Amino acid sequence: MLLNKLLSESVYTVLRGKLENVDITGIRYDSRTVTAGDLFVCLRGALTDGHFFADKAYARGARAFLTERLLEELPGDAVQICVSDTRKELAVVSAVYRGHPADSLHVIGVTGTKGKTTTALLISSILNGAGVSCAYIGSNGVIINGEHIDSPNTTPESCELQKYFRMMVDAGVRHVALEVSSQALDHFRVYGVPFDVTVFTNLYRDHIGEGEHSSFEEYKAAKAKLFTDYKKELIITNVDDPNSIAVTGSDVVTPRLSYSINDRDADYFADVIKPYRDRTSLGISFVCHHNGISVPVSLKSPGRFSVSNALAAIAAVGHYGIDTKTSSEILSNVTVTGRFEIVEGIEGRTFIIDYAHNGISLESALSVLREYSPERIICVYGSVGGRTRERRRELAEAASRLADYSVITSDNPDFEPPSDIAYEIASHLEKGAKYEIVVDRDAAVRRAVRISREGDVVLFAGKGHERYQLIEGVKVPFSERAIIEEECEAIRREEIKKRITAQTV
Repeated sequence: MLLNKLLSESVYTVLRGKLENVDITGIRYDSRTVTAGDLFVCLRGALTDGHFFADKAYARGARAFLTERLLEELPGDAVQICVSDTRKELAVVSAVYRGHPADSLHVIGVTGTKGKTTTALLISSILNGAGVSCAYIGSNGVIINGEHIDSPNTTPESCELQKYFRMMVDAGVRHVALEVSSQALDHFRVYGVPFDVTVFTNLYRDHIGEGEHSSFEEYKAAKAKLFTDYKKELIITNVDDPNSIAVTGSDVVTPRLSYSINDRDADYFADVIKPYRDRTSLGISFVCHHNGISVPVSLKSPGRFSVSNALAAIAAVGHYGIDTKTSSEILSNVTVTGRFEIVEGIEGRTFIIDYAHNGISLESALSVLREYSPERIICVYGSVGGRTRERRRELAEAASRLADYSVITSDNPDFEPPSDIAYEIASHLEKGAKYEIVVDRDAAVRRAVRISREGDVVLFAGKGHERYQLIEGVKVPFSERAIIEEECEAIRREEIKKRITAQTV
């Protein structure tokens, strides 16, 4: 695409060079990925500034640069286009380059501190189950027609986001459930995206600190942008959350639907909420009330927050003509990878993988599991390396209060010695808390399976959907589910062998 056409929707100043006859074959913001013909967009981040890497992009073949200032160090044949905000313009030019694919999609945006992934995946599952092809983008990657693509961010950078939108349209998909993070809203990753539906799940004090948000108010303001700064046809909001109005605003022009497990006047209301547990799994059931119709719903995940997530999903798909009864039938068979994901391994024991990776989410997960009156709760958890050190104390405090036994291990230690992380977590455990440290996570998972007994629930917290361990900058393949299943199978074989031996003696 010619550069002047690529910039046809942008406001810019040409600092050096001419736009005419400059052919752009790609858009990049990481100098390490640049090839000849690419437009290099200089993004400013919390820790780095793309302007400082423009020379490396030039060395790799880039001759067109989108900047926020003149780069004197670049040779004279480098075309430099200056804009007020390169992040915003990255979104603009990426949409132009891909042919505005979002205009051909029904985009459902989901935001909130917790529940984004589950709610978005439930929306996608219901629509697909009802015969309406729906893609997904979020913490669990990108899913288009059942094909999975890894993605490093909850909401991809606008350049990748537009690429995925184009892939969806080309594949015949016309709906997408999109997790929208606060960082994505602050950094214009979804700038220009026309939303059909925007969903608010909840807001808790999280993502505050270096490289994230400076305060809770700033975090809340970032979330609110989805409801105040973007085109949308419908707002769906959780009225059980006290921040609901502050985040979604008081706009009376845009239609809105409410959902609740406490307020009977909500558009979607749940009652008769009952947990259930069988020999290897657990879940929760409820009755959904909407427009005078009551429908029983059963979920393969525990906790009242699962009910809230399901209500949000049911309300969202209702915008596309899917009734509550159809949603209920589909939800009864849906599981969400890495979000209270149950691994059926040994009769009488329940193994659960969850993404709970901070104090709030771990406390919530363990509190939910307490409702099922387990013999014991064994909790396997660690913390990421090099940052979020406050989380280590919070994780230890939550586990001390609510778990019967902790197996403290590693969780993406990166360049920090994993033993240092584990021992620091242990130092924050309350006096008398029962625990052991198994630094290697593979060994820790196997250990937890081995020490589990009849009636126990074992929670493997922190990794969730991730299929790797980040060790010294390298993503090492790691599947918690596979390890659990392998160890359970080994235990079953050992028990069979014991029975055979006993019968032959």
